[in-house]
Amino acid sequence: MPVLAAAAAIWTPEAMMKVKAVAGVVPSPDGQWAVWTERHAVMEPEKSEYIDQVFLGKTDGSQRIQLTYAEKSSVQPQFSADGRYVYFVSDRGAKNQIYRIAVDGGEPEVLTDFKGGVGPYQISPNGKWIAFAGREPDSDDDRARREKRDFKVIDENPRNQSLWLVSAESKSTAKKLASGPYHVGGFDWAPDSRTIAYETRPTPDAENGRHADIMEIDLESGVAKPLANTAGTEAQPRYSRDGRYLAYVRTSAPATVLAPARIVLVTRATGAIRELPPTFDDSPNLMHWNKDSSRLLFLEGKGTRSVVYSAPVDGPITAIYQPAQGTLGFGASLNKAGTYAGFTLQSSNEPPEAYVMDIASGKPTKLSAANVNIPRDGLGATKVIHWKGKDARDVEGLLTLPPDYKAGTKIPLILNIHGGPAGAFAEQFVGTGTLYPLAAFAEKGWAVLRPNPRGSTSYGRGFRSANLNDWGGGDYQDIMAGVDELIKEGIADPNRMAVMGWSYGGYMTNWVITQTNRFKCAAAGAGLTNMPSMWGTNDIPGVIDDYFTGPWYEQPERYLQQSPLYHVRNVKTPTLYLHGEADNRVPISQAFEMYHAIQRLGIETQMVTYPRTPHGPQEPKFILDIMQRHIAWVEKHINPQTASGN
Repeated sequence: MPVLAAAAAIWTPEAMMKVKAVAGVVPSPDGQWAVWTERHAVMEPEKSEYIDQVFLGKTDGSQRIQLTYAEKSSVQPQFSADGRYVYFVSDRGAKNQIYRIAVDGGEPEVLTDFKGGVGPYQISPNGKWIAFAGREPDSDDDRARREKRDFKVIDENPRNQSLWLVSAESKSTAKKLASGPYHVGGFDWAPDSRTIAYETRPTPDAENGRHADIMEIDLESGVAKPLANTAGTEAQPRYSRDGRYLAYVRTSAPATVLAPARIVLVTRATGAIRELPPTFDDSPNLMHWNKDSSRLLFLEGKGTRSVVYSAPVDGPITAIYQPAQGTLGFGASLNKAGTYAGFTLQSSNEPPEAYVMDIASGKPTKLSAANVNIPRDGLGATKVIHWKGKDARDVEGLLTLPPDYKAGTKIPLILNIHGGPAGAFAEQFVGTGTLYPLAAFAEKGWAVLRPNPRGSTSYGRGFRSANLNDWGGGDYQDIMAGVDELIKEGIADPNRMAVMGWSYGGYMTNWVITQTNRFKCAAAGAGLTNMPSMWGTNDIPGVIDDYFTGPWYEQPERYLQQSPLYHVRNVKTPTLYLHGEADNRVPISQAFEMYHAIQRLGIETQMVTYPRTPHGPQEPKFILDIMQRHIAWVEKHINPQTASGN
């Protein structure tokens, strides 16, 4: 009998890198057109980068064209007030300048010559002006580097952004609108184009994000005044279309990472302030106001999906669109008329595409064809599963099975733990080229469990804060209860299991291997290992204060007890460490501490570092390498062809 050749793999890491990301969906003012961006990976001998291009399409899905073609990315597309032009930001000629191109085609024209680089921008409702946030260039920095005097004084002279103004109709010199001892973030134009409400915080450092306030500036007088500056966090200002209200999101005080957020409404004529009803997850992401200013639309996670909600000026909050499966991107927007919403949508078995939705009908229409040629064959089923965690708490997660899985067959299991800890796994396309190649795992015959244990977002504030002072406690038990449930159901082979995760998922991976030897191998990416040293070296120590109710020097024993490194003598699991060399969120020393400890103990380990890489890898060649290493590490320690015996 001739030997049949094995079928060629469909979902290799290389193939998964061809899936394009879609973002920035914005409908035109009249709702007839929409723009969005599509991102593809460029991996050439001397290139490893992602390039974004701007696309334009009819909102009925009948027509689409590519607007930009430069070798550098074009992002943040927006329409002019009359819908005749599309604006975007690109560094094709100089660092991050604003361009515009006619909807009917032609060559883009540059509108700014700002030496410091343009950040977020918005076009005024009357179409005459562009406001943008940007940092002034510092020529002294370049000279100091040349003269080898580029020393730094920590926390001195923060690189704050100011608010600037340029013409929307022709190239002009930027005029500074607002600056001070603060960093300018997001902002919004009033409908009369006379004022701008903008976010401020002491510095651009991530640690200061919780200290955001809102100010308002009058363009004619140049007078700026505070609008919201409590001890909570105030952000996301949104003027109503009729100018009557200003809405924003405010957390309770003090501003902690676990503080609930509410939508606040200011009546501009009187200054009266009131909170709207609480949202499901206490973490609303404001889109904008509808056409008649009767309600705000916002996006919020709910379980493994996301929902578009309506918050009326008076009345209860209601859901106006929830996908039957899948999840929406959190960059959703409304057009300037408040009649159409734009967003991305994807599901476990469908790659991301751009959609637009008439608010009145609540029915989305697909616009883009970014991933129309991506195969759908060879994808295993992904389903939401539920189990009881610690204290009989309801927990859910996502289970991806091999494409040819037969019920009752025990197969290898990969336990993939998310970051955060206030993150959550959503119903995103399993074929996307990310750090964890889910479709490739499944095609090799492995099941993948992605749990959302206590501490996860999208399940309400009570669930999100249930790991307070308890990292590695109830969340670990929730996760292991999910693993045990799959073993009980005859899906997971208890003798062939691997565990892996990034960031807080890396912390939990390190924690798992100090608490149990059930897993044959582990892979910790950018993971925390030593909480006292993590507190003193990362860029957001206040977040750790929030979860541990204070700094390490006030409670050293708790910090030690919840550090995987403190329990390293228990480790027997071969572990792979992956870490970016430019990671300020979880410094690379965290991985070195654990790596050297288990190496000294004689446990099989390997560590791979990635130059230029912050907390989240950004270069496609590095992402491809990480995917390949995850597969190789599991294959080395768990032979998928070996049966468990039961």
